Amino acid sequence: MTVARRRRLIRRQRSSVGLALVAAISFLAGMTDAIGLMAVGEFVSFMSGNTTRASVAIADGDTFRAILLLTGLAAFVFGNSAGVIIASRFRSHGVLLCVTALLAASALVPDIREARFLLLIFSMGTINAAVEQIEGLPIGLTYVTGGLSRFGRGLGRWILGARNNQWLVQLVPWSGMLAGAIAGAMLQRHTAGAAAWAPFIVAALVTAASILIPRRWSARFAPR
Repeated sequence: MTVARRRRLIRRQRSSVGLALVAAISFLAGMTDAIGLMAVGEFVSFMSGNTTRASVAIADGDTFRAILLLTGLAAFVFGNSAGVIIASRFRSHGVLLCVTALLAASALVPDIREARFLLLIFSMGTINAAVEQIEGLPIGLTYVTGGLSRFGRGLGRWILGARNNQWLVQLVPWSGMLAGAIAGAMLQRHTAGAAAWAPFIVAALVTAASILIPRRWSARFAPR
């Protein structure tokens, strides 16, 4: 086997592992968002929606809800910052371990809507640092608007004659989030309180799997 062929094989394997991790994390994000929306009444990973909801609350004079949503936006931002700091030293598995702990805390917290909301939203901010790119292609984990936009632009270029199919990978996080949201909604509808533990269980499994990924591979999931 030539050196060039071996490198292509390793790159293909690394991409496959990375995309599998992206799908699993997006599944977790979709599940958490659906359960959080149904249990808490607000999005925990869809910040565009929460920005609009906060604006409507301000216009309606609903001060408490506006403050809660704006605080949630800040928690999401700081969660992303915390994730980057953790990833810089402990890579993907360190970020996922932190997220697992946060999801456990959200399931254990008493029936305090605001506390659960902020814990969930902070965890969804943090998880974005677990994988930021696959072979140089930007990937969104807890939001799919950017991914769908990149997919649409790639489709447009393909129609115009470009034959680079890398834009197809944007379907991976979207599909993962869709499947996770469906699963989360069904769990919340049929198991109520027990559904709060589902994101923790999924996060623990994904964390365990991420530990098996070679360090030299996971290091490439973050921008250089």
